Amino acid sequence: MRHMRFGKRSVICLFFIFLLVTPITVFAADTAKFGAIDVQKVLNESEAGKKAKTDLEGLIKSKQIIIDEKGKSIEKLKADIEKQASVLSADARKNKEEELEKELREYQRLVQDSQAEIKKKEADLTETILKDIRDMIDKIGEEEGYTLIIEKGMILYSSKGIDITDPVLKKYDDLRTKSRK
Repeated sequence: MRHMRFGKRSVICLFFIFLLVTPITVFAADTAKFGAIDVQKVLNESEAGKKAKTDLEGLIKSKQIIIDEKGKSIEKLKADIEKQASVLSADARKNKEEELEKELREYQRLVQDSQAEIKKKEADLTETILKDIRDMIDKIGEEEGYTLIIEKGMILYSSKGIDITDPVLKKYDDLRTKSRK
């Protein structure tokens, strides 16, 4: 019988401990602060993001001009070969065709190199901005007492109140403006 009382006491004690701990847990959950941010929006709409996009578009245009010039050169060479086909000797024609093939290979290499350079530049610019955004989010999270800040694209539903994209965007632009002065 004595063992039975000990078991009941243990259950009763555990029950009271549970009651004492539960309100603390519920209270702690009520003070948790969550935020969501649309990083893509900050990338696209921040001054740094707009500048990076402009820089990248400038690089693309300059590469496209070079590629177009090379393409015109190849078209001219093709046209010359076709025009002179009847008057060229077999050796001369062969030399012209080899020159055309060489120009085509150079053109393909130029296109590939340009694409690779553009991709690298885009990755570098994006990486720099993302690092700055992450640092800004960390700072806001600590200063404003957020428990968790997550990427908005990962959320299926949330109240509009947890979206901190616009304040982060404003603070990011303000910080970049101050750092340039």
